[in-house]
Amino acid sequence: MPTIVTHALAGAGLGAVLAGPDMPPGFHLLTAGLAMAPDLDAIGFRFGIPYGSRFGHRGFSHSLVCAALLSLATAPLTAVWVGAPWWRLAGLFFVVVVSHSLLDALTDGGMGVAFFSPFDDRRYFLPWRPIRVSPIGLAAFSRWGLRALLSEILWVWLPLGCLVAASRLGTRTS
Repeated sequence: MPTIVTHALAGAGLGAVLAGPDMPPGFHLLTAGLAMAPDLDAIGFRFGIPYGSRFGHRGFSHSLVCAALLSLATAPLTAVWVGAPWWRLAGLFFVVVVSHSLLDALTDGGMGVAFFSPFDDRRYFLPWRPIRVSPIGLAAFSRWGLRALLSEILWVWLPLGCLVAASRLGTRTS
């Protein structure tokens, strides 16, 4: 998986691009949090839930169904606060949550992502996997963790930064 920092940056960046410049600062924290949410399944390791099970790491919490449920639950609660229609926010939040699973499917390690759980628990990767898988826990501060972070900077942070900058430039000129 990419580091939790990369998932948060991806969520905040996508939220900024899709929502535009007029959102309150807390909105960007929310999109960062939604992008990190699928990794709450890592708690299952402490309870003996096997990695490859439906509720294991990269299982149901990384599925399109879970992304839809989380988005549909969050959007109505935030619509009044940000002054946007709930259905628009639900679509935006869905993209943000799914970004987590897509980034995980771009890594070179793990068992893949259960995109279609609970209907199909098979795990999938994308055909192109340029992101080095990040270690979990304190190993993130190892040489392995540094190599993973450097690949995230190259394959996620830089393109995302260009996308956000282009979005901001496009907003200023129109």
